[in-house]
Amino acid sequence: MELRQLRYVLAVAETRNFTRAAEQCYVVQSALSHQIKTLEDELGVRLFARTSRRVELTAAGEAFLPSARACLEAAERAAADATATVGELRGPVTLGTIPTVTALDIPRALRAFHQAHPAVRVTLRTAPSDALIADVAAGAVDIAVLGLPENVTPTGVQSAELARERHVAVVSTEHRLAGRRRLRLADLADETFVDFTAGTPGRAQSDLAFEAAGLQRDVTFESMSINLILDLVEQNLAVALLPPAIIRPGTDLVAIAVTGGPTRSEHLAWSEFNPTPAATALLTVLRANARPER
Repeated sequence: MELRQLRYVLAVAETRNFTRAAEQCYVVQSALSHQIKTLEDELGVRLFARTSRRVELTAAGEAFLPSARACLEAAERAAADATATVGELRGPVTLGTIPTVTALDIPRALRAFHQAHPAVRVTLRTAPSDALIADVAAGAVDIAVLGLPENVTPTGVQSAELARERHVAVVSTEHRLAGRRRLRLADLADETFVDFTAGTPGRAQSDLAFEAAGLQRDVTFESMSINLILDLVEQNLAVALLPPAIIRPGTDLVAIAVTGGPTRSEHLAWSEFNPTPAATALLTVLRANARPER
């Protein structure tokens, strides 16, 4: 059994597609399929049920997956630890981020990290803060950038607050309120809103602000895509409450200060349970590249 075979199995299990798995592993599909078939022959069981349109794990595949993942992670950790003794970091590291990071320039930080440690493979994952906290605690994500309502602290992980920022109202240049310099929440109560999915931390700070003001609002559109949210606002279909740094230059969007509006805290989160040298190095780079608090 070879490590590349385990890597191929995990990729197919994640993507449910042999073509996408091959692209993810940087091999041709025929080579990936051949290696998985060879492994299945060696084990004497089928790991995947597949047709031309569908791929699913068999019961044997489901049973095989946890140990395969643990074996691959252990091998990668062993290689990373060995090379770290001579000053070269290797192996994978996973960075999770919310869709609206403003306290860190992630591309600039990753550029600095890659220049210092070019052999480290960085996987980026975008998800809501609650999912990222769970992933960090479970060891599926090494480091995460979170956005939480003011005075809420991540639990079950180590964390450091990076910045706090008051949201602004984002409206189209065509909107009736576009000429205002400041609004109250009450001025927005009758507007149609677009926001993140109900129940997510990205939505919570706005819901809490309206609740504290004794107001209700109509969230007609929900999306976890910040680009789609901004597009809907630009089309004058809705208004949004967002950090001001999210607004793209050169668009038909206007940011308006909101008295009593929601405040978001951004945090770095990580686990101190057996971090890899690569994860420790990335955490150091991220903390060094945090933008000054606004």
